[in-house]
Amino acid sequence: MPIKNLLKASLAGAALLALSFTGALAAPSIPCGTAKLIVPWGAGGGTDVIFRQMVDKVNKSGAKPQLQVVNVGGQGGNKGAKQASKAKPDGCTLFAIHQSAITSYFTGRIDITWDAFETISMVTSTPSIIGANVNTPYNNLSELVAAAKKAPGSITAGGTFGSTSQFVFLLLEDATGVKFKHVSYDGTKQRMTALLADNIKLGEINLAAAIKFIKAGKLKALGVTNDARLDQIPDIKTAQEQGANVIFAVERGVVAPKGTSAEIVKHYAKMFEGAAMDKDFKAAMHKKGILINYKGPEDYKKHFQATYDYWKPIAKQVGVYKRKD
Repeated sequence: MPIKNLLKASLAGAALLALSFTGALAAPSIPCGTAKLIVPWGAGGGTDVIFRQMVDKVNKSGAKPQLQVVNVGGQGGNKGAKQASKAKPDGCTLFAIHQSAITSYFTGRIDITWDAFETISMVTSTPSIIGANVNTPYNNLSELVAAAKKAPGSITAGGTFGSTSQFVFLLLEDATGVKFKHVSYDGTKQRMTALLADNIKLGEINLAAAIKFIKAGKLKALGVTNDARLDQIPDIKTAQEQGANVIFAVERGVVAPKGTSAEIVKHYAKMFEGAAMDKDFKAAMHKKGILINYKGPEDYKKHFQATYDYWKPIAKQVGVYKRKD
C-alpha cells in the first residue's frame, strides 16, 4: 500500500477508535459542555487520585461533554452524595461512589443508599491496608491482635464513622475478637495526616494514597485485606495469612442521579470503560496497588445489591446497623 494511502488508513482507524472510546457516534443530548463528577472527599485522597486520572484520560479522548472533578467533602462523603442525588438527571452531574453509600446508610448517617442513583460503571477495586504509626510496637496483624487483646478498646483506629474505612476495622474486630477505640476523620488525607503525626495508632490506608509513605518507612503496613499479597509490597502478608479472615476492598465506580435516561447511562459507561481499559491508566493504577474491575450498568447494579445483602447481617452482628427494619 502506498504511504499516502497507509497514512489515510491509519488516521481513519484512529478516528474510529476515538469514536468508540467516547461513544460520540451516538451521543445523547446532554445540555452542558462540561459535566461535573462529584467526588465526595477532599483532594489528594484515594478516590480523588483515581478519578482525576480517569477523567484526564476521558477528556483527552475527546469526550463530549468533557468532565470536571468537583470535590464536595464533608459528612464522611454524605454531603456530596446528598448533593448528587438531588441534581437534575440530565447527564450534567455524575457521582463517584463506593461502598460508603451502603455503610453510611446502615449506620444511619444518611437516609439514601446506592439505589438512589443509576449505576453507570464500576471501575476499580482497592484492597485496604491496615496501617500503623511507625512508633507502634507491633509490626504485623498478629502482633496487633495480641496487643489489642491485652488492652481492649485502648488502641486508636482512624476511619470515617459509618464509611468503609471504619467498616474494615469492624470486620477485623469481628474476625479476631478484639475491640479498638474508633476515631473519625473525614477522608483518607486527614486520616493519614493524623496517622503520620501519631495522633492515632492505626488507620485504614491504601497504596494509592500511602505507597510513598510506606516505601519511605514513614508508615507501617501491618496487613493487606486482599486474597493475595500485593506485588508492590510483596513482604506484607494478607490478613488471612495472619489468622484474620478478612477480605475487603474499596470498590469505586460512577453513578448518576435517579431518573437519568438509559441512553445517557450507556453513553457514560462507554466512556469509563474505555478509560478503565486504557493500558497507560491500567499501568498507573497497578503502581498504586489498584485493581481494574470494570462492570457495566446492569452488572454493577447486581453487584451493589449483592454487596448490600452480604454486608447487612454483618453490620447487625457488630452492632452498627441503625435502620428500623
